[in-house]
Amino acid sequence: MTTLLHDATTEQPPVTRLRVDSYTNGLLGPSQPMLGPLADGGTLIAGTPPGCWGPMITPAFEGGHEVTQPVAIAGAEIGDAVALKLRRMRVRSAATSSGVMKFVEGRYHGDPFVAKFCHACGTAQPASRIEGIGEEAIHCDHCGAEVSAFRFKHGYTIVLDQENHVSLTVNQEVADRLAHQASEMSALPERAAQHSILSLARADIPGVAAHMRPFLGNIGTTPARDLPDSHNCADFGQYLVGAPHRYALTHEALHAAKTDGHMDTNSVREGCIVICPVKVPGAGVYLGDMHAQQGNGEIAGHATDVSGETELTVEVIKHLKLDGPILLQNVDDLPPMARPMNAAQRQKVAELGARWGQHEIEQSGPVTFIGSGVNLNEATENGLRRAAAVTGLAYEEVLNRATITGSIDISRLPGTVRVTFLCPLEILDRIGIGHLVREKYQLP
Repeated sequence: MTTLLHDATTEQPPVTRLRVDSYTNGLLGPSQPMLGPLADGGTLIAGTPPGCWGPMITPAFEGGHEVTQPVAIAGAEIGDAVALKLRRMRVRSAATSSGVMKFVEGRYHGDPFVAKFCHACGTAQPASRIEGIGEEAIHCDHCGAEVSAFRFKHGYTIVLDQENHVSLTVNQEVADRLAHQASEMSALPERAAQHSILSLARADIPGVAAHMRPFLGNIGTTPARDLPDSHNCADFGQYLVGAPHRYALTHEALHAAKTDGHMDTNSVREGCIVICPVKVPGAGVYLGDMHAQQGNGEIAGHATDVSGETELTVEVIKHLKLDGPILLQNVDDLPPMARPMNAAQRQKVAELGARWGQHEIEQSGPVTFIGSGVNLNEATENGLRRAAAVTGLAYEEVLNRATITGSIDISRLPGTVRVTFLCPLEILDRIGIGHLVREKYQLP
């Protein structure tokens, strides 16, 4: 592996295959050195530690996730896009813990995900250690005080069966036993810096059986300025606007910089394609925050964060300027109205047109625009306007198409959505993704 800084003038020869097992401790942006470059068409394999809860209870983190060190993609320039084709995804953790959070006041400046400090000795982002198990197990290395800025309002520990795609919440006795083996049960990668959330041993709802359906909650390209990784989006990012810490931004600066990689969209899973904006030279592809399962909305605020491994291939799409991601979902994840018609249905449409004298029939394919905002209404409008801007369709036409050939689906509360509709293939060809849509959905 070679390292390439954004301001480096020495060009490294691109590699066709690259593995990443190093992380950024909660930050993304131009200050982070990139690995690579990876060739256009190359394969990226990434081992990722859990997302939210582990970094949340680790005071040294200045973001709510622990994502991979970014990778430069050869030929990717500002104003291009990069397609990430998710080939394989596997959960590594044997267990995890999650739930509804609450903050511990007096232990952070404005935002407990970003600006933690020790209330006893005043050290900002202190190093810390685990002593025992339970909610008071995190202690400051400087003074020894219990130091976590987070607690569970209601939480659970859950064991996972990757092979059979099922999981089960456990009782307190089992949770305690897992807590004593927290790092091993979490399968924390060697270079991960977070504490395992299993150490807190929370077990409020034992015996709940749940399906497993892993996906990545944070995947994309490096923002144009340094941001906490969990705030690379509009809804969480809103807490940076006017914040009392060093990552404070204006509204305009946030929206110019972010790439909306933190989507928590449960259809960003094996087989899909995520098309991401390029806002720094080389794109800086990163990934993390794998979840074992989650319904639409991430209603509890957090889901089942796990260690995992993902393999993807990359493709540079020149001159496709995006403000946020485009998603080509698996057919099973598409809303019913946006699923491509089969040959028999297309024949019946042709017969219907012939009866009425409408002989021209549009050829189309499904496409999903991610929208983000401070709430769901703003996120929906954002996704619709992004669709109009990228496709060149009138905003009102996008509204109509999303109504009769698509859907608006919640990805995360408070403000991330999917805007899906069937888009004319000639438009998708023009913007440079028609070949991806045709291949993905086996369209003529």
